[in-house]
Amino acid sequence: MEGVFSSFASAMRQKWLRVTIFTILGAVVSVVLLFSFIIYNYYYSTVRTGLEAKARTATDFFANFVSRSYADYYNSAYRYTETFREADRLELQFITADGSIMISSSTITSGTTLDSPDVFSAIESRQISTWIGRRRTTGERIMAASAPLIYSGGEVVGVMRYITSLERVDRQVTMSIFVAVGIGLAVLLFVFTVNLIFVRSVIKPVSEITKMSKRIAEGSYGIQIINSYEDEIGEMVDSINEMSQKIAQTDKIQAEFISSVSHELRTPLTAITGWGETLIYNEQLDEESQRGINIMLKEATRLTKMVEEMLEFTRIEDGRFTLNVELIDIAAELEDSIFTFRELLHKDELEFAYSSHLDDDAIISGDPNRLKQVFLNLFDNAAKYGRDGKRIDVAVFLASPDSVGITIRDYGIGVPEDELESIKMKFYKGSNSFKERGSGIGLAVCEEIIKLHGGKLELANAMGGGFLVTIFLPMNNEMATV
Repeated sequence: MEGVFSSFASAMRQKWLRVTIFTILGAVVSVVLLFSFIIYNYYYSTVRTGLEAKARTATDFFANFVSRSYADYYNSAYRYTETFREADRLELQFITADGSIMISSSTITSGTTLDSPDVFSAIESRQISTWIGRRRTTGERIMAASAPLIYSGGEVVGVMRYITSLERVDRQVTMSIFVAVGIGLAVLLFVFTVNLIFVRSVIKPVSEITKMSKRIAEGSYGIQIINSYEDEIGEMVDSINEMSQKIAQTDKIQAEFISSVSHELRTPLTAITGWGETLIYNEQLDEESQRGINIMLKEATRLTKMVEEMLEFTRIEDGRFTLNVELIDIAAELEDSIFTFRELLHKDELEFAYSSHLDDDAIISGDPNRLKQVFLNLFDNAAKYGRDGKRIDVAVFLASPDSVGITIRDYGIGVPEDELESIKMKFYKGSNSFKERGSGIGLAVCEEIIKLHGGKLELANAMGGGFLVTIFLPMNNEMATV
């Protein structure tokens, strides 16, 4: 049962955290991606705007020289390059109309042909063109802005080109993104921690309430949950406590009523059975009267059995059910029970097959009368509900080095799978019980007797048809109640 509670708490915790974390994770990732995109655009747009503005200013300055003569243009470009004050962070190039470097502020050899798309785009469009790429010689990432130099007649005489390294910009962008990712992870960790604390504050009381509710559902009526909550959970605890108390009161009234009725029925049933057995031997009665008395005795016996079952049940409920424990040979007790019941089975023309798979005597500590009561009850159920199969198998075997197993199988119609968990509940009568009338507590009493012996009662549909009851009883066990 603890595993069920742990699984419930774990599943609820995982579901809560999964929904919350995935939602926050999606939001954080979206924000980080948006921030990274904005940072990237901001830095690179700033560099591009600066290069374009410088190129535009410089080309306007050179417009006068270009309009005079090519020699004036060349000399002015040479002097401008020689006195270029930003050579530490920018590279200046003057490029001919065919894409060859004419003058450069760096060590690039004059006459070198470029294949950068910004140069040819500026020449063709006669507009400033930018480009981001890598140098062929060093692999360094750069940004270049090329501005066309145009004669007064409209002919492009060359291109003025500014180049800057993107190393610092890339480093700044990367650092900003790392900071954003770090903040995002910190937010995720904070949200996860807060949610974990919150979920635990909810899961713990819910788990405790679930445990107590399970105990109430299993029959521990009247138990109370300690209410230390002042919110909706506290209201739920109060409701469950009130329900438990009312169920306990109802159950007590029911048990008292059953006990009272059972005792009241016992006396007249004893008288009916006694007088019936006296009259049955009266030779003056005709055949029809004897038949009626037989029916009366049969029904009185059935009612007496039901009364005994109900009395046993009330003793179990009140804690007055005790065992007279002694060392017994469980196989011998089983065989005695079979012998006791065999005549009744012969009347129903049922085949009764018994087999023992024990090498030695299986000695256990138990109450022989109570165990015989269990065996006879299970034989009776097998005879009732397995009558159509014409056969009942009983076997005893060594289930483990310290326990013995007993199986009782009939070849009837079995039990619907959805009823297997319920048929041991008190007063439960399955859908196949229409053939026989009963109190519905026989199996509940049997299970309680087996539990008091430290054993286990298992019910299942047998392979190939029919119903299978398996009893496990410990050898060398200490009794729960003596």
